[in-house]
Amino acid sequence: VDVSGSLATVGISNFAQDSLGDVVYVSLPDVGQTVNKGEECGALESVKAASDVYTPVGGTVAEVNTKLEDNPGLVNREPEGEGWLYKITMSDSTDIDGLMNEDEYKKFTDDEGGD
Repeated sequence: VDVSGSLATVGISNFAQDSLGDVVYVSLPDVGQTVNKGEECGALESVKAASDVYTPVGGTVAEVNTKLEDNPGLVNREPEGEGWLYKITMSDSTDIDGLMNEDEYKKFTDDEGGD
C-alpha cells in the first residue's frame, strides 16, 4: 500500500506475485464501490492458482488499473509499480496503522522462505 494523503494505492508485492505465478486474469472492484478493511474485493488468477484480493484499508474505490484488463501480466512484471490494482480514498486513515512497513514485510517474507 502506498499512501498519499487519504488516497491509498493497493497492489501486491514482488514476493506475492512470485508465489502466485504468471497472472492471466484480474478481477477488480468497481469504481465508487465502498469496501471495508479486510473485505474481499477482487481476485487474481494465475497458471498455478486463483487468489482472492482483500483490501488492506477501507473506503471508496477511486480508480482501478484498467491496463490490467488487457495486460494482466503487468502484475508480474511491475507488481510494486505500474502493476498496481486499485486506488481507494480511505475512510479512516488509521487503517494503515496495523500494516507492516517495508522492513517488517521483508523480514516476514525472508522468514517465509522469500528472497
